[in-house]
Amino acid sequence: MSMIKKIKRICEPLTFESIYVAYAKDLRRFIFFKTQDIDVAEDIMQETFIKLWDNCENVDHEKVKSYIYAVATNLFINIKRHEKVVRNYQKKFVNSSTNESPEFILLEKEFLQKIETTIEALPEKQREVFLMNRIERKTYKEISEKLDISVKAVEKRMHNALKVMRAEIGKI
Repeated sequence: MSMIKKIKRICEPLTFESIYVAYAKDLRRFIFFKTQDIDVAEDIMQETFIKLWDNCENVDHEKVKSYIYAVATNLFINIKRHEKVVRNYQKKFVNSSTNESPEFILLEKEFLQKIETTIEALPEKQREVFLMNRIERKTYKEISEKLDISVKAVEKRMHNALKVMRAEIGKI
């Protein structure tokens, strides 16, 4: 009897809320570690708790932690599989729709590899600002607010990052 009572307790709003408060923050960190994207981690965390709510009567209260971590991991794996399918489709579509020579494709790959290597070699603070500005399209003001530094510090880091990039790759 007590087992049935524990299972039903998850479906009670106060119990569910206490489970959310107890595990949400750590679950978000766990997923962020895998994704390195706070927005994706937040989405997966929310989706995990939605699935817990949908299945609250079938989840044992004693096993709720392992359940949410398993669901979150599966959601992460599904996202990665989807990204792989999209990448494979894009590769096929791009290669079949262009009349570029194999030499051009090889040079392009080498150039992209050189860019990635150079970005990875940047000091952490410069790389962080460079990626936020050039990849995430954040303004210097947004970056300064997010990193809690001055706009001048962002400008300096970006300037130094671009100097390194130009020295290694040439003018971008």
